[in-house]
Amino acid sequence: MAGRLRDKVALVCGAGSIGPGWGNGKATAAAFAREGAKVFAVDLNQDAAEETVEIIRGEGNEARAHAANVSDEGAVAVMVAACQAAYGRVDILHNNVGISGRGGPIETTLAQWERVLRINVTSMFLTCQAVLPLFLEQGGGAIVNVSSLSAVKAIRPELAYATSKGAVNALTINIAMEFAGRNIRCNAVVPGLMNTPMVANALKDLGDAGGMAAVMASRDVMSPTGTMGESWDVANAAVFLASDEAKYINGMLLHVDAGLQHNITAGNG
Repeated sequence: MAGRLRDKVALVCGAGSIGPGWGNGKATAAAFAREGAKVFAVDLNQDAAEETVEIIRGEGNEARAHAANVSDEGAVAVMVAACQAAYGRVDILHNNVGISGRGGPIETTLAQWERVLRINVTSMFLTCQAVLPLFLEQGGGAIVNVSSLSAVKAIRPELAYATSKGAVNALTINIAMEFAGRNIRCNAVVPGLMNTPMVANALKDLGDAGGMAAVMASRDVMSPTGTMGESWDVANAAVFLASDEAKYINGMLLHVDAGLQHNITAGNG
């Protein structure tokens, strides 16, 4: 159904892509715009945000780019004010910012632990904290966070990352319950094994194309469908959760994983 987000303003954090192709945030920003939303595209990398905006505008839709470190409280305040100045309001907050973090409890350093949690969780706390008062003034709004299957299923040793995504789930549910009676919804998309630029970037330390190809092939095999998902699968779920079609869906952790959460044979890899 076209126009599901018509006349909405969507603040998309992590709207760029870390490499060539479509990352989850980039695809979601484009999908929001295709459904009629005005998109305020935020990324740490100004050029990445501009690239997304160029695509959106090239399709005849409205978007503006903004660079911000959303793990910094002051930068978040400036970002929200800039979105208000550009479009007058915020109707949708999409939190897609995140980094990976491989290693178990012995290998993970304190610096790595703190960096992953600050970028993956504190950023969402700060953006929600900044936007929720606007939603209250406006009479409603929708938050869509991006979590991960790693929050609930141990696929590989990645303690900091998995812990951060578990915290995202808890943050989502707590916000949803506190503001449910005030026309504010908060849900999360929980991707499984996806084929995105972020995954490719995380695997680049394997050193050669053959090694990366082998790992990507193993990820395909682990998926119940025999192939990983793509960024548009996450984007389509985010569009639904942000739209009025999901007006009675709140505190939901929507798995986009082809059913991998039910696959008891998937182990560490």
